[in-house]
Amino acid sequence: MQSMPDKQCQSKEAREKNSFSGSLRGMDLAVVDVETSGGTAAFDRIIEVAVLRIRGGDVIDSFATLVNPERPVSGFIEDLTGIRNWDLRRAPAFADIKDELFRYFQDAVFVAHNAGFDYDFLKEEFERQGLTLSVARICTMRLSRTLYPEFRKHSLDALIE
Repeated sequence: MQSMPDKQCQSKEAREKNSFSGSLRGMDLAVVDVETSGGTAAFDRIIEVAVLRIRGGDVIDSFATLVNPERPVSGFIEDLTGIRNWDLRRAPAFADIKDELFRYFQDAVFVAHNAGFDYDFLKEEFERQGLTLSVARICTMRLSRTLYPEFRKHSLDALIE
């Protein structure tokens, strides 16, 4: 996951608009991670997506693929993600995976570290394909800040240390 600022994890108004509040008991979770060609959902594209569908603590389904952004990615992004342009040329375009991917979010809570970033990219990609993504979400970065305010860093790497 790229470490771009997460406005939805930081903005109280945005958190309240789409944050999940309630019990997770009986809810499916769609745990998501994306890699992108840059930091702006309106311009840049998803280059890798992975989703675990979880029910009752068990993984019941998974989806992972590179995604052809239909344009070259920069050397900076290649170095940051380890994903090379030559890998992406052979990958399916988002239009080719949209229907299969979209079903992972139906009747599920979207969960990601820095959730606003991943969600904004997926929402934008789906909108380009005529689909509307609108689900409750949980930001694990925000959750970490709430549970561990004494920690300075809340990246995934920092949390596992």
